[in-house]
Amino acid sequence: MLDDQASHHDPASVPFDRTIIVPYPPEARASGLHDTGFRRRVWYKRIVGLDDNLLPAPDERLMLHFGAVNHRARVWINGHFAIQHKGGHSPFSIDVTRYLSSRTLEIVVQAEDDPHDMHKVRGKMDWELEPHSIWYPRTTGIWRTVWMEKVAYAHIARLRWTADVFTWQIRLDADVAHLPKNSTLNVVLRLGDQVLVSDRCLLTGDCLSRLFQLPDPGIDDARAHWMWSPESPQLIDAEITLHAEDGLVLDHVVSYTALRTVSVDGDRFLLNSRPYYLRMVLDQGYWPDSLMVASAEQLRHDVLLIKRLGFNGVRKHQKSEDPRWLYWCDVLGLCVWAEMPSAYGFSSETVHGVMEEWKELVERDISHPCIVAWVPTNESWGVPELMHDRRQVDFVRAMYHMTRALDGTRPVVGNDGWEMPCGDFVNVHDYHIDPEELYARYGKRENLPYTFEHVRPARRRLVIDGFSGIDKPLFLSEFGGIACMEEADPKGWGYSVAKDGAELLARYQELMAAIHRCRALSGFCYTQLTDTFHEKNGLLTEQRVPKAPIEALAEATRGPEARLHDWYVDPLGHSLLWREKYATKELPDWLDSGTGADVRIALQEPAGDVSVPAQVALAGESGAAGAGRDDQPGTAGPTGPHVR
Repeated sequence: MLDDQASHHDPASVPFDRTIIVPYPPEARASGLHDTGFRRRVWYKRIVGLDDNLLPAPDERLMLHFGAVNHRARVWINGHFAIQHKGGHSPFSIDVTRYLSSRTLEIVVQAEDDPHDMHKVRGKMDWELEPHSIWYPRTTGIWRTVWMEKVAYAHIARLRWTADVFTWQIRLDADVAHLPKNSTLNVVLRLGDQVLVSDRCLLTGDCLSRLFQLPDPGIDDARAHWMWSPESPQLIDAEITLHAEDGLVLDHVVSYTALRTVSVDGDRFLLNSRPYYLRMVLDQGYWPDSLMVASAEQLRHDVLLIKRLGFNGVRKHQKSEDPRWLYWCDVLGLCVWAEMPSAYGFSSETVHGVMEEWKELVERDISHPCIVAWVPTNESWGVPELMHDRRQVDFVRAMYHMTRALDGTRPVVGNDGWEMPCGDFVNVHDYHIDPEELYARYGKRENLPYTFEHVRPARRRLVIDGFSGIDKPLFLSEFGGIACMEEADPKGWGYSVAKDGAELLARYQELMAAIHRCRALSGFCYTQLTDTFHEKNGLLTEQRVPKAPIEALAEATRGPEARLHDWYVDPLGHSLLWREKYATKELPDWLDSGTGADVRIALQEPAGDVSVPAQVALAGESGAAGAGRDDQPGTAGPTGPHVR
């Protein structure tokens, strides 16, 4: 039910009069509704029958997981109020066992999402009735997978992996729910068929921290094949087993990690202790029919296309992406800058909401080796008066330091784009259309003091509050934005316009040639991967069709130095030595002109997508409601990437 006036507060009074396909939001055509009006509150109801595979025994629990619900969710189970969760991008879970009295489960969800609230986390969701400028259709209510799983009363609740290539160690932090006395945890780490670690420890508390020393091959050539990078995305498989005192297996989880370290050394970004140049593309993660929701195959396809275009990284812009997308970035090898969706207004409510939701998202994604930087703030969104309001400066600094406290293993961006009071990088957004002007600004480090002080892209100061940034790695983290439209679109736009694909390619080549000459840069991020509604500045259309020959675009992206490396001839940017040693699968037929091999899959591939109708409905996208986690490979909720 679409409760426009927010007049219903009790599920018993709600007339469930429409049907929706979940997890698509009501604004999406794929939902079956395509209702684009202002909807302050949405109600869902679904009745689920529990078969023997889901009905819990006395020593088991039935868990209900929500991937994301915009913005404030309240859930009733069999008529009992069960939970409230605030934050439209982060996951939450419910132990529904206590509410079971039969084999039937009635689930009611109330999603409250005020379209005019500028102080909540909203990312690119528009506050006007029709999308305009760089803002897109709203995504109300349930918009990410919902699923159930049966677990033992004592079970592994959370995993966190951390690697250190300097000491050749991997650390596991594990949380166990309802820990029984004298239980033990078995951990096995494997690289292919080689057992790296086999460890058994007695649990004395419900939180375990364990450091594993790997056998160090010593020489760099041998070490390189153990470490994760976009050119060699080597994953280490993990099995974690919880045993009772008598040896009975209580829980068993299959997971993965990787040997990968990111750091900063002066003005250079380092991957695995070596300077690494990031070639990134801006990706907003929208699809024309389903908005922010995508199938497992669409997510995988996007990662493959990004690599085919010559990029080794991606900045996921104003969206916390589906954990299955992060899984494919881990498996296929793609560096990710993970960004917090913004609120727009500043208030105490903004501070509390943004910090709490960001903390939940960092904890959800912290074990993914693909993530190489965190971006908690973008372009002063939510802090529009940084130049004049001390509280807003303190908030940006607090977000930076909180992120560093949650995860000290990755660099953190202070404020991506401009007005940076802090940060491990300096990130500039500059859409100047002249390649030579961009080179003049960012080509040489001796030019940077003048650029920082006197050149103000978007008429904003680049650094503020005593932060010089001159000794930090410099990224041109937004530029380009060349529009190319096959058909006239009165609302379509870009930061500049090419009349056809040939002109787009020529201008892209000129821009990239200038950027690759900029020795002051540690990397770049081109705007953008795909057309997104009226923004027609993608290298691909909304349907993911390249606007120019993909091989020519990729050659420009990689730049002249790429020809010196053995991975240049691989369409996915993989090292030929790694590919020949570890790759086992052929590229999919739909990947047009690609040749060569795909990568080893560390976990089984995600199951096919199933969308289920309900009364405005509750279902999972990868398996209907009631599917266990074996049908959710790569799921990364609060526990990190794993399969139970």
